[in-house]
Amino acid sequence: MKQEYTITVYTENQVGLLNRIAIMFSRRKINIESLNTSPSEIEGIHRFTIVVNETEDVVRKVVRQIEKQIDVLKAYFNTNDEIVWQELALYKVPTEEIAEKAKVERLLREHGARAVVIRRDFTIFETSGHREETDKLIEVLGPFGLIEFVRSARVAIIKHSSGFHEKLKEFEEAAPRGTTPEASPAGSREGVFSM
Repeated sequence: MKQEYTITVYTENQVGLLNRIAIMFSRRKINIESLNTSPSEIEGIHRFTIVVNETEDVVRKVVRQIEKQIDVLKAYFNTNDEIVWQELALYKVPTEEIAEKAKVERLLREHGARAVVIRRDFTIFETSGHREETDKLIEVLGPFGLIEFVRSARVAIIKHSSGFHEKLKEFEEAAPRGTTPEASPAGSREGVFSM
């Protein structure tokens, strides 16, 4: 049964790696719902956060394939219950419409949003949360002439994780560079590298 999975990939920051990883998904006809890259807690190591809607078996196989890339240190996959995650959203609306037809303070409070730019012709609100939460504010602002909307990719932290730097130490003690344990969900007890 398909469900939403978040794949976390720790990599060395090499040119072309993102393209190689994206090709693995397109070859398997897996749609990437969200993709974020950022530095990790370890200097020189980057973290990819990839969201897909697939079966566990398919996700496990693609994670194994990702780990075979020379610049990839480790990849994990998790369900939404196993992570803490957020997305950032920005909403641009006409200032005149908002000022005339809505009590802005109440609107902001109800949806955990705040104004980040207020100009004569437009106002930009910002909020963060799960997709359902940011979508609710689209519905609320729609009648006031929503000009533009953008949502960031997911950022996520694995709940039961002591951090990648600890796993990196364990990995280097237990396995020489170039060997990769079988992909497993983070939090499981399988393999050297499970979080």
